[in-house]
Amino acid sequence: MPILDASHDFAHPVEGDTAWSESYYFNAYCPVADAGLFTRIGVRPNEGTMDCGLSVWLPGNELAHVVVVKEQKEMVDVGLDVGGIKYERIEPLTTWRLTADVDAQAHDLSGVGKPARTTHVALDLTFNALTPAVGVDGQGREGKGASAATSASVGKGHLEQAGRWTGWIEADGARHELVDARGNRDKSWGPRRWGGPKMWRWFSINIGDDVHFGGIRIGTDAGDLHRGWVWSEGEHSSIKEWKVTSEVAADGVTHTATHVHATDKRGRVHQLDADVFRVSPGPAGIRPNTTIVNEGLARWTYEGRTGYGISEYLHQLDANARPVVPIE
Repeated sequence: MPILDASHDFAHPVEGDTAWSESYYFNAYCPVADAGLFTRIGVRPNEGTMDCGLSVWLPGNELAHVVVVKEQKEMVDVGLDVGGIKYERIEPLTTWRLTADVDAQAHDLSGVGKPARTTHVALDLTFNALTPAVGVDGQGREGKGASAATSASVGKGHLEQAGRWTGWIEADGARHELVDARGNRDKSWGPRRWGGPKMWRWFSINIGDDVHFGGIRIGTDAGDLHRGWVWSEGEHSSIKEWKVTSEVAADGVTHTATHVHATDKRGRVHQLDADVFRVSPGPAGIRPNTTIVNEGLARWTYEGRTGYGISEYLHQLDANARPVVPIE
């Protein structure tokens, strides 16, 4: 996976697929404040919408969530502002600012069935990149096999980079300063169909300011596609294989731990282990014949060091609400 230039932080030419999307995603977590977020905004001009989902990890075991949509019939890369949530590019591939002032529904993630409650969330956060943008530009090439199948459902082009966050999150009138926060961002362009992949395992991992991992294993009818990157010792290498084993809760769907052997193109094998201490199953939860994305907030260990990030599992669930592709 090459390093991409700053032009890819702007809009790409829109193609004819009705599901064409240009989307921006960010995540953050501060273990000191026990607070963070994951959020995505997508411009879908062929469908005439701009949509945004914001999920905020609150101290304890709650997640505050809001989804907002507005009409947007042209592709844009400025004015990324929906329903009180704003993404602002300060310097391409270097600095972004996210602000919000919204009502949200707070959900208890302990699984005890507590009803959601309404809360008000405000935030003002700045992302400063720690690595270059690694990815694929999706321009001028037609892939084969798993690569072609993936391009038709989760985007043709994609970039990721790690960064440090500063700023604050406020909920229930209490302000939480992010004092030791890191996270990753990604940007995708191309067709986006959530029900397309058979499964995926997506990882966003930050071990301090100097070691970072990102990538995905996607299941398709043409086989599994492995993509990803590692940043260490001041340079990057692509990941050619993700070997994953998991520990799963009694429901048979929610992962509680992830164990990874990531082999890069230099032949190095990186062993990473995640304690998944909060999982958001999305608003639909575990239901038959649906797609579920379990967003796992994870404490990662690597070579005796500890960091934080995401272990995200997408499943297609069958008529018995079990993953069509068994969890390894």
